[in-house]
Amino acid sequence: MVIWLAKILTYKGKTEEELQKMSIEEFSNLLTSRDRRTIKRMNSKFLKFKKLVQKVKKLKKDDKTTRAIKTHIRSAIILPEWLGLTFAIHNGKEFKKVEITIDKLGHRLGDFAHTTGRVAHSGPGVGATRGSKFVPLK
Repeated sequence: MVIWLAKILTYKGKTEEELQKMSIEEFSNLLTSRDRRTIKRMNSKFLKFKKLVQKVKKLKKDDKTTRAIKTHIRSAIILPEWLGLTFAIHNGKEFKKVEITIDKLGHRLGDFAHTTGRVAHSGPGVGATRGSKFVPLK
C-alpha cells in the first residue's frame, strides 16, 4: 500500500498560516539585508510602497480582491499578507497579471513582469546587399 503525502509549501521553514500571522517586522527578519532595509524605511521614505500596503489591506477588508490590483510600483517587496492575490504590474507598456504564491515571497513585484521581450530576427531587410541575402540559417 502506497500513501501519498501532499507536499507542504513553506518559506524558510514557515508554513503559509504561520507567515500570514506574522507582522511585517517579524517577516522582515526572514529577508535579506537589502529587503529588510527597504521595509524598515517604508514608513519614512518609500511612501508609494506604504500606500500600496494600505490599499491592499483596505481591499482585503472590503472583500474586493477578486480583480487584479493594478500598480506601477515594481520595487515593492511581496509580503505574506498578499498570498493568493493577483496583481497587475506595469512593465512600461502594459499590465502583466501575477498571482502571488508562497514561492514569490520576499521578491520584488517587478521580478515577475519583464520589461523586455524576446526578439526574433527575420531575414535581411530592404537595402541589404545581394551577398547578405544568402546567409545560411544554421
